[in-house]
Amino acid sequence: MRAALASAPVLAALLLMMAGAAAAPGEVGGARLEPVSPAELAGFPGPDAAKVLAAFRTLCTAPPPALPQAASVAGDPQDLAAACDEAARVPPEGAAAFFRERFEPFRIRRTDGRPGFLTGYFEPELAGSLEPGEGFTAAVLARPDDLVSLGPGETRPGLDPTLRAARATAAGFEPYPDRAAIEDGALGAKARPILWLRDGIDLLVLQVQGSGRVRLPDGRVVRVLFDGKNGRPYTAVAKLMVEAGHLPLDGLTLAKWTGWLRDHPAEAKALIRRNASYVFFRLAPVEDPGLGPPGAANAPLPPGIGLAVDATLWRYGLPFWLEPQDGRSRLTLAADTGSAIVGPARGDLFLGTGAEAGIAAGNLRDATGFTVLLPRPRRAP
Repeated sequence: MRAALASAPVLAALLLMMAGAAAAPGEVGGARLEPVSPAELAGFPGPDAAKVLAAFRTLCTAPPPALPQAASVAGDPQDLAAACDEAARVPPEGAAAFFRERFEPFRIRRTDGRPGFLTGYFEPELAGSLEPGEGFTAAVLARPDDLVSLGPGETRPGLDPTLRAARATAAGFEPYPDRAAIEDGALGAKARPILWLRDGIDLLVLQVQGSGRVRLPDGRVVRVLFDGKNGRPYTAVAKLMVEAGHLPLDGLTLAKWTGWLRDHPAEAKALIRRNASYVFFRLAPVEDPGLGPPGAANAPLPPGIGLAVDATLWRYGLPFWLEPQDGRSRLTLAADTGSAIVGPARGDLFLGTGAEAGIAAGNLRDATGFTVLLPRPRRAP
């Protein structure tokens, strides 16, 4: 992710010195890593190398993630820290050479022969209020003080190991209430609203995207940031709608499925409650309107560059060269993760803020070639 990770414990070196180049683990998440020359990557590193370099520097200096990654994820932290040190001295015009020379590309080949899959996400802009009232009925809740988030592989005695959070009680730990129970009042006084949105549909959109900007009645804009979830499995409400025959999968967009939910409030409530996952938030100022919210790597997400990956497999900060079927290849950076982003050749690209970005994100569902750029070990002086 950045230089701060250089101090993380390392169980096994994933990148070894071999003739001055990086040697990758043979497999990551069941996919083969095949070395490839940068010259074989058509268009690499793309026209936005200087922007990616600037974003890489930001990742390098970001604070550690709230949930530390396992030491075994691909991407040696010491080699990545060395790349961060060098990046700080590279001028913008040297960005392309930096990515060509400082990293070793490896194509990610799934064992089933299928290509990877790329989707998009965005930061919604919603209307809200700091007080409940007419037109603002859906409470956005702050993180409860009894919520314990669990990192990869972490668990608590007596808990189902698949749960990613727990509730701390006087008697120990127990599963955190699911969405339906929370909506029915299971949190009691620990349910602390930080603001109100128009309805449960807007709340669902905010929770699915993980963050958003909210315009208040006085014109001020605040950012609502992810601050933990109940650790229950996530179920896509749009998928439930398709399975029930309410809407066809072909041409399904955010506007279509949220519109259907608003037109069918009784069915909407039942469908939404089937998604057991529940997200809590905190408020923050919008410091740079041109950047997205902080991703899981704790750095602001640059549109078109920030990539959500499976954080149990890949270290934050690694560059990925994406080759979708539409031919618009691009250089991206692992800067975020998500519960639906699973597997070595699966990514979710951050596309910006607002309605236009939401349309672009909804339309992005591409079979995509994934190439990971692993940092070369620093040469001995």
